[in-house]
Amino acid sequence: MIDIHCHLLPGIDDGASDLREALALARIAVANGITHAVATPHIHLGRYENDSGRIEQARDRLWDALGEAEISLGLGFAAEVRIDPMILPMLDEGRIPFLGMVDGYHIMLLEFPHSHIPPGSDKLVSHLLGRNIRPMIAHPERNRDIMANLAKVEPFVRLGCLLQVTAGSVAGYFGAESRRRSIQMLEQGWVEVLASDAHNLDYRPPELESGRQAAAEVIGDAAAWDLVMTNPLRIVATGTDY
Repeated sequence: MIDIHCHLLPGIDDGASDLREALALARIAVANGITHAVATPHIHLGRYENDSGRIEQARDRLWDALGEAEISLGLGFAAEVRIDPMILPMLDEGRIPFLGMVDGYHIMLLEFPHSHIPPGSDKLVSHLLGRNIRPMIAHPERNRDIMANLAKVEPFVRLGCLLQVTAGSVAGYFGAESRRRSIQMLEQGWVEVLASDAHNLDYRPPELESGRQAAAEVIGDAAAWDLVMTNPLRIVATGTDY
């Protein structure tokens, strides 16, 4: 399986705290059937001041450590970008890494705050699309506005955004409401990818299989495999090298 949203890089955001934890997370990923991961540390202006250069350096350090530890995990990099108009200058400067490219669009992992969908988000998304950047919205099923009303995500689907649902949400690890919304999105055919959004060893490990199995009960086994294999591979095939 291919995990295109996880926080494995040590000391760069709220994910792995150090190299030891990063390697332990990588071992869990491999044991769970994940062969390739895309590390997506936060770019959250004012909190996590990451950019392409800093993320690539952190990826290269972990990549070297994976080789020394003989952990067979492919490792690419992108970013989970918090929605903010101030990301536009960073895009102009080429400082935001993308997951890959599909149909002429760069795919950006875009995050709303957990609490709400900020006013004007649709306009910023439209602007990105006009620049041939297609947002993939991270974990919409865990956003409180969407948890309260599924219709809140529909305008973004209509605009052309992709949706990335957390595998653990489908399996019920983030509560009943997130699970209900994730199942509804699966039933609507809106979900492009399942990913782990792994952060730590205790309660946010890099696991996809339980979510894939839960999704298979809703959409069938073949379609569930597409969410963790075919679809993410189509995206990252034009992304950073592993």
